[in-house]
Amino acid sequence: MAHPILMPMPGQMTEECTVVAWHKREGDAVRKGDVLFEIETDKSNMDVEAFDAGVLLKILVREGETVPVNTVCAYLGEAGEAVPETPVAEAPTGALAMPETARLVAAATPLPPPQASTPVSPPAAGAPRPGGSISPRAARLAARLGIDPASIVGSGPNGRIVERDVRTASTAAVAAAPAMPATAFDPDALELAARELIATLGVRGSGPGGRVTRFDVERSLRERPQPLSRMRRVIAERLTESFTTTPHFAVTVAVDMTALFGFREALNAAGTDYSVTDFISLAVVRSLVEFPAVNGRTDGRSVWLRERVDLGLAVALEAGLLVPVVRGAETIGLAELHARSAAVVAGARAGTLPPDELSGSTFTISNMGMLGVEHFTAIINPGEAAILAVSSTVPTPVVVGEGVGIRQIMRMTLSADHRIVDGALAAAFLNAVRRRLEDVETLRAEAAR
Repeated sequence: MAHPILMPMPGQMTEECTVVAWHKREGDAVRKGDVLFEIETDKSNMDVEAFDAGVLLKILVREGETVPVNTVCAYLGEAGEAVPETPVAEAPTGALAMPETARLVAAATPLPPPQASTPVSPPAAGAPRPGGSISPRAARLAARLGIDPASIVGSGPNGRIVERDVRTASTAAVAAAPAMPATAFDPDALELAARELIATLGVRGSGPGGRVTRFDVERSLRERPQPLSRMRRVIAERLTESFTTTPHFAVTVAVDMTALFGFREALNAAGTDYSVTDFISLAVVRSLVEFPAVNGRTDGRSVWLRERVDLGLAVALEAGLLVPVVRGAETIGLAELHARSAAVVAGARAGTLPPDELSGSTFTISNMGMLGVEHFTAIINPGEAAILAVSSTVPTPVVVGEGVGIRQIMRMTLSADHRIVDGALAAAFLNAVRRRLEDVETLRAEAAR
C-alpha cells in the first residue's frame, strides 16, 4: 500500500515549512535514508530523509510551496501502485515522524502593496468572485508582478486564485497601460519587456534620446517587489511585537578594555584562541547569576526568575538574524564557554543546527564590535527581560590619574523591559558586567579553571 511522506515538525514551535527543492523525482527509486527533499523553516534549512525504500509515486507539494507541518507531501510505494485521490496519512516511524494526519492546506504568502493593477468588471451571477483564497505559487507571482490579488477573479475550485489567473490579470494590465512607441525601444528590450509582462510605460530609458535598452528592462525586473523570506517575515513579526508591547528603555556604560586586550593577547600567544565575545559572555553570565531578575521574563502580571542561564548569541546571516543558544552557561568556565559558543555559532552559519537550538534563550548578546559601530541599541527578544548591545572598541583619550591617556574604550548598551527591570537594576547589572571585564585578575583565575 502506498504510504505518505509528511511535512515534518523540525521544532516545537514550527507550524509550517516551505519545500525548497526535491532531490527525487516521480518514478525515482528511493532507498531508506535517501534525502527526498529540502525544507525551509523560519530559522534554517534541513533535509528530509526517507524512512522506507520504494518508488516515489507522486509529489503533492511542489518546490516553493508552503504547507503546515504533517501535510502529505508525497507518496512512496511499489512501482505502479495507485495513490489515494485524497491525501490520507499514516503515522511513519523515525525522528521526524508526526503523530496524526493533516489535510493539504496551502497558506497564502503575505503580499506587499500593489504596484499596478487593472480594473476588473464584476463577474456574472454565479461566477467566482475576486479576492478569494490564493495558491502559494499564485501569491508569489502576484507579489513579483505587483498585482493586487483582491482585483483578480479566481478560476480554481471555489474561486481559488491560481497562477494562470495572475498571469491573465498581468497581461490585461500591460494591455491597458499606454505603451511607449516601439521605436523608443531596442528590439531585444521590447522582447524582454513583453516576455516578462512589464508595462512599457514604466520603464525609463538610459539610451540616446531616452531610448529604452535591455539594461533598462533588466533593471526594472530587479526592482520588482520581492516577497520577504520566511525567516525575514518571522523576524519582523516577533521584533515588531516585542518593540510595540514591551516598554523598552536603555542604559549605556563605557568599558576600559585596555588591560583585557593585553591579557587576551598573552593568552592567545600561549596557544588559546579566545575572542572578545568570550570574555563578554563570561562577564554577562556571572552577572546574570548575581542579578536573576535581568535573566527573567514577565507577562505583565507574573514574573519568572530563572536561575539557569541559556545564553543567546545574535548571529547575522545574509538571510536574516539567528540566535543560537549556549544552554546552562552558568555551570561552565571560560574554556568550555568558548568551545560551545564557537560550535553553536558555526552551526548557525552553516545551517546545521536544529530549530530547538535556535530558540529558548533567557538573555541575548548582540555584538557589532567588529563592524565599526560606536553605539547602538537592540530590540529585546520576546520572552526575555533584556538584551546587551556591544559596540566597537575605540582608542579614546581619557583622564588617567592626573593626566590624559589613550585607552581602549568599548560601549555597552542594555535594552531592558521596564516591567521587570527598573533603571537602578539595569545600571547595577551593567556596571557589574563592566567591573568583571576590567578585573583582569579575576579573569585570569577564570581562564585557569
